Amino acid sequence: MAETIRQVTYYKVMVPNRMGEGARLLGALHNAGINLLAFSGFPAGKKAQFDFIPEDAPAFERAAKGAGIKAGAGKEVFLVQGEDRIGALADIFVKLAAAKVSITALDGIAAGMSRYGAIFWVQPKDVAKAVRAVRIGPGVF
Repeated sequence: MAETIRQVTYYKVMVPNRMGEGARLLGALHNAGINLLAFSGFPAGKKAQFDFIPEDAPAFERAAKGAGIKAGAGKEVFLVQGEDRIGALADIFVKLAAAKVSITALDGIAAGMSRYGAIFWVQPKDVAKAVRAVRIGPGVF
């Protein structure tokens, strides 16, 4: 089974790096009925950075605003889903390297039941090149 690659929108949220901030953010989004395709969080100095990749970007923006969550402007990220196998991401990364697109960041995970997922970021100036390199078309690719 081939990978499914989607170009989706992510939102960066910076909060104080203290216990319970992630729970507060996720709870607010849960209460607003927001489904997340992916979520990543990590410390950034005295703050914590959370990246939210919602299924419905406009609904996320409304929910975040309503909950007082200060989300940055939406930016592009790539979501990969597929059947887990050895070297599952290698073909994608070879194509990106051949197109001279550098990956800025990556999170990948085995999802169980022989499935995996990953999100990867490229520089904004390289988004169109990345789309062409991995042959993304409209909708789900």
